[in-house]
Amino acid sequence: MEESVGLLWHRLITRAAGGHFPKAAVRLKDIEKVAGVFFRALGGDPGLRVAAATADAHGARRSLLQRLAGADERLARGRMDISTLRLPPEIDALPERSLNRDLYLWLAALAAGHADGDADTDAAVDAALPPPPQGQIDVEASRELRENQRATLRALKRWPGIEARYRRLVDAVIAQRRPPSKLPPAEAERETLLRQAMHAPGSVAALPALPLKAKPAQPVLLWLSDFRSKDVSGLTGSGSGAEAAEGGNSRPGRDASEQAHRVERQENAPEKHGMIIPFRAESLLSVAEFIKVKRSTDDDPDDNAADAAANLEHLSITRDNERVASKVRFDLDLPSAAEDDVVLGEGIPLPEWDYRKNLLREDHVRLIELSAAAHDPRAAPCPLPEPLRRTARRLHRQFAALTPGRRWLKAQGDGSELDVDAVVRAATDRASGHHPSDQLYLSLEKRERDLACLALADLSLSTDAWVSSEARVIDVIRDSLLLFGEALMATGDRFALCGFSSVKRSNVRFHRLKDFDQRFDDRARGRIMAIKPGYYTRLGAAIRHATSILDKQSAARRILLILSDGKPNDLDLYDGRYGIEDTRVAIVEARGRGIVPFCVTIDREGASYLPHLFGPAGFAVIRQPDELPARLPMFYAQLTR
Repeated sequence: MEESVGLLWHRLITRAAGGHFPKAAVRLKDIEKVAGVFFRALGGDPGLRVAAATADAHGARRSLLQRLAGADERLARGRMDISTLRLPPEIDALPERSLNRDLYLWLAALAAGHADGDADTDAAVDAALPPPPQGQIDVEASRELRENQRATLRALKRWPGIEARYRRLVDAVIAQRRPPSKLPPAEAERETLLRQAMHAPGSVAALPALPLKAKPAQPVLLWLSDFRSKDVSGLTGSGSGAEAAEGGNSRPGRDASEQAHRVERQENAPEKHGMIIPFRAESLLSVAEFIKVKRSTDDDPDDNAADAAANLEHLSITRDNERVASKVRFDLDLPSAAEDDVVLGEGIPLPEWDYRKNLLREDHVRLIELSAAAHDPRAAPCPLPEPLRRTARRLHRQFAALTPGRRWLKAQGDGSELDVDAVVRAATDRASGHHPSDQLYLSLEKRERDLACLALADLSLSTDAWVSSEARVIDVIRDSLLLFGEALMATGDRFALCGFSSVKRSNVRFHRLKDFDQRFDDRARGRIMAIKPGYYTRLGAAIRHATSILDKQSAARRILLILSDGKPNDLDLYDGRYGIEDTRVAIVEARGRGIVPFCVTIDREGASYLPHLFGPAGFAVIRQPDELPARLPMFYAQLTR
């Protein structure tokens, strides 16, 4: 009864507090793709992904009902960092759904306007700004004010078509703000300046400092809270800080509404050793030996850790002197020479793109080719597994239809048989006094598909995850390669099968499972059955080497088919934006050599970064990983149609 009454009271007081329009709400996950396309179409950085922003405490003045309801204490505002454009997970502050949707698009345009700033516009804005007010100013708030006015003017100048929507948004946003007449004088002055800056961007130079007991102004929904690109890569051992704070590599099941955290560097505080007061330990009363008590340890998982982290406004990370590598070394150690695959050659130096320096680092990566040892029992020749044979027979029949048959070519100068129709026409022409044709033969010609395909599979440690109660990702990839080989045997196309993983830039492992000049037989199937997950995903180096292999094929069309389960990542800073940009440059290099790259992934977040890598039609996301073995050959059929 108490819970029911409390829930009813919460609903009533929250509704009475106002400030929100649930029926007009627009969620980020519903407009994420549209906002991303709009942002990039306006010239925004294509390497930035769109994600949800945090809800931060703003400290602005609230009404009595809002304080009673505990509402509007925090507000999610858009911001832009080094790798992400963060937008509110939901906008319901305006009374019309179209206005809330336009607010999302305006924030995307504002971010694009800031990223595409020019010195002339900045100089014009600075020249038009009035002198700052007398006395002290609020430096942080004035910086935000100035940057948002600049970005607004750039957006309205470059894209005049959005000005009408901007004016509608200004009127709607101001209508929801507390009027200056209901504020103390110092706060009313700041609110008046903010309204002026929204109506006439570039007309306000700075905001005066607030008295001690005054509260900050209500956040402006039309503005981004932060334009700075914060690089906190030094906080963790690898990867950018923003990515590390969000949990590193992507994982299936995350949606756009999941909140991230602001990251800040904190110095490791020295331990404080207090004075030890002597006492008699036997004087302590203890009943632990008489009661069954579960004594917790530092290694016990905290069931409420995710909820506690979600309530944090800032996630502080610091370095200490503890060594934790030994806890995971058993997963990262390379196998011994006796257990490892056979190394082919001394290693291949490859370049790598550093987007931060806009530089291609020559011979920065060392790639090692590997092949399963002949004496390895795991790679022993074996037939196709029984559960896959039915699907293989079906694919064989379907792909056999792609094989071109023979056909007779009429009226040829040479051939195996006479063309009766051509002979009759020649005799008629001769009898009527015309010059007869000498194309009198039929020729039986067999057309062949001039194709070469290399399937490149991700064998990183993330493929050890389970996709169902019966199979892991690596099992799905193994079955996909086996069925892919069976399907291409029916067409007669040339193909190669490879896999890759990496441990830093000095050890990119490239497994040769089947070469172009090898048959797809029981020995190739044995090598595929022996693959196992391990290490990381340095995708750019693997694509460059696969490109060099395909470049040696003389086929008219060459296809690079990539199987992956997540973003590029490795230990030595090859994570986040760095890995994505290097992979993108490798793909551009492959296209420059006439190779068609196509990616098939089971990463549910793939749609957020794969268009930047492969283009809108260069990838496919499979929601059900267990469908990959049957669907992979179909993707190939569509590519070669």
